[in-house]
Amino acid sequence: MANSKQQEKRVRTAARQRLENLRYRTQIKTLSRRLSEAAEAGEAEQVADAHRKLTVLLDRASARGAIHRNTAARKKSQAARLAAAAPAEA
Repeated sequence: MANSKQQEKRVRTAARQRLENLRYRTQIKTLSRRLSEAAEAGEAEQVADAHRKLTVLLDRASARGAIHRNTAARKKSQAARLAAAAPAEA
């Protein structure tokens, strides 16, 4: 329980930041799933688009502190492997 106005404000701020971090993590999971589904389907254009969007989002989330930079690097590496393994359209 907050005992001062500053503590009450910090509780509100922390709740807002927690929701923003949750949005980043949820969106990362969604884009990762879309990338893997596109890779399995062999759709090169969708794979490239999903990989680009995921990479940008991971960089942004890492810069904002929503996820750790090593976590972002690991997920980017996994995404790059998925994108490289996807068959290219001829």
